Amino acid sequence: MKPRITIREVAKEAGVSIGTASRALNRAGRVSEAAIAAVSKAARRLGYEPDAIAQSMRTRSSGAIGLIVSDLANPLYARIITAVEAALQAAGYALLIASTHNDGKREKNLIDLFRRRRVDGLILGPCETENPKLLEQLSQEMPVIALDRDFGPTGTGVYVDHYTGALQATRYLLNLGHTRIALLTPGSVLRPGRERIAGFKEAYKEQDLKPVPKLIRCEKSAMDFAFTEALSLLSGPEAPTAFMCLGTRILAGVLQALRHTGRTAPGDVSVISIGDTDLSQLFTPSITSLTWDLEIVGTVLAQLMLKQLERDADIEPETIVITTQLVLRESCGPATARKKATA
Repeated sequence: MKPRITIREVAKEAGVSIGTASRALNRAGRVSEAAIAAVSKAARRLGYEPDAIAQSMRTRSSGAIGLIVSDLANPLYARIITAVEAALQAAGYALLIASTHNDGKREKNLIDLFRRRRVDGLILGPCETENPKLLEQLSQEMPVIALDRDFGPTGTGVYVDHYTGALQATRYLLNLGHTRIALLTPGSVLRPGRERIAGFKEAYKEQDLKPVPKLIRCEKSAMDFAFTEALSLLSGPEAPTAFMCLGTRILAGVLQALRHTGRTAPGDVSVISIGDTDLSQLFTPSITSLTWDLEIVGTVLAQLMLKQLERDADIEPETIVITTQLVLRESCGPATARKKATA
């Protein structure tokens, strides 16, 4: 392995002291333009690369931001992460990414790991339970931005308006005559699931109706339960005539259950995806989806983080709300008499 070039060698090549070479490379302290030019030329010629760890100890900045979400395989998160990384990279920061698998203990361990790595800030997505005090405590050490999770009055974060989105989607299905609508969403404790359930129930209340409690299915881990839950619902005496489900593996599980029971959308069952993915767009029939701008979410997260990092004085707490919209495709139809009779 080729030995690492040190600042001592750069200083010798440039004909200056080590202290002068250090000040020239870091553009810090009193140093002449001639010395800066000589040291820069020597560094390029020798292929010198600064020691990132030593540099972070001097500047108290690692140049890295940590981002923790529940599932890196979730395509909704993937698009957000891509946008965050692009915005931070343009500002000279690297992005370190990890997933909790919706495990609170794992989240704590990851936060501790990122703290030891001296990240300059943290972006935290929802995980298992909502704990605003955790974010408040962390924000005493570094900038912390919340992604779709509860945070205290002094915190800063980005919310997606899941309540209004679920309200809009449920209204649409109710207006098509569906009253037995199944809602499959990750846990009812986390903010996204909690808000979806509230919007879902409000739509029924508007029409003096009540949802069927057993058709609201929430699990701590949303990734593997969808097929068995949907199959169970479809096999019951009062099967749902419509499904609203998160548009990742939950949607795939619901579509698999429909196929397994010989049902089709929209002929037998209507389906709405919460979140727009390649599956909802390319499936036949294409799936009506509740969508929001994931790239905007990521860009705003990065902008809030950069504002915190560049602050010269205390920054006022900010809450950014991202709106949703319902994209109508081919997977929904009216709840016909035949559906009601055979459901």
